[in-house]
Amino acid sequence: MIDLPGLHIRAAFFRAVRAFFESRDFLEVDTPLRQPILIPEANIIPIEAGEQYLQTSPELCMKRLLAHGCDKIYQICPCFRKGEIGARHQEEFQMLEWYRHGGDYLQLMADCQELLRFIADELRLFTGGEKKKNFFEDIDLTGDWQKITVKDAFSHHAPIDLQQALSEGIFDEVLVEYVESKLGFGSPVFLYDYPVSLGSLARKKESDPGVAERFELYINGVELANGFSELTDEKEQRQRFASEIDIIRTQWGREAKMPERFLEDINKIDTAAGIALGLDRLLMLAVNKNHLSEVTAFTQEDFL
Repeated sequence: MIDLPGLHIRAAFFRAVRAFFESRDFLEVDTPLRQPILIPEANIIPIEAGEQYLQTSPELCMKRLLAHGCDKIYQICPCFRKGEIGARHQEEFQMLEWYRHGGDYLQLMADCQELLRFIADELRLFTGGEKKKNFFEDIDLTGDWQKITVKDAFSHHAPIDLQQALSEGIFDEVLVEYVESKLGFGSPVFLYDYPVSLGSLARKKESDPGVAERFELYINGVELANGFSELTDEKEQRQRFASEIDIIRTQWGREAKMPERFLEDINKIDTAAGIALGLDRLLMLAVNKNHLSEVTAFTQEDFL
């Protein structure tokens, strides 16, 4: 459980996040936490709430807002994912998502750099600039942050190459055990250009159709954000969802529905980019802690 001074810093942290987006003319939006249909993702287990589900992300609703005229939007909200418990995971957590109509994943990378620098400056101001308040200790937020492709990261850090990991179906295991733990020390790093098969809702890269314009942000081996240039082709997105629904059914024994209204709307978007960032994790790193319980008022363990 967080202490009283920590609660004040947490409040200042959330004020800083909102101030950043307000200063850049983003519109803050809110969407339902409880929904009848979610985006089908085989690697995420939703939490049931009656006959509906608690959102795993506000992504579905926020993209529909883009389709209906919104330009630059952001949201801070609780999200829920079953079974995610540990030092860096909780079943309920605070998510920040923002979207740019007409944007791409490179713009989101620039947003990340500006956001973290802004937060660090605001927290220093809040604490009076005291030297003992050293936020993002040993992390250099200045300059252009390193970018490394998924393919190169596997070549440098993993015992097998990317193609072998994909063909053997062990990409996630290799990524977590050998690659993630090497990323983002000294300064943040963007791991980018994922294989299309792992592109989720990201569009293909025009110059290299074998990869998707997707990236993740890492600091001290901790994954903070997942962003991409949005896939807005209804036909291709439907095919990807069908594959996810099949995996959910065969591997997990659950049924998932095709989000038809979402698919109808994405055709209206043209181009866009969006990103999800875990705020509790970011705060944990900003104040140089190692466990989410040190930066949140309560965790599930506080009730047991």
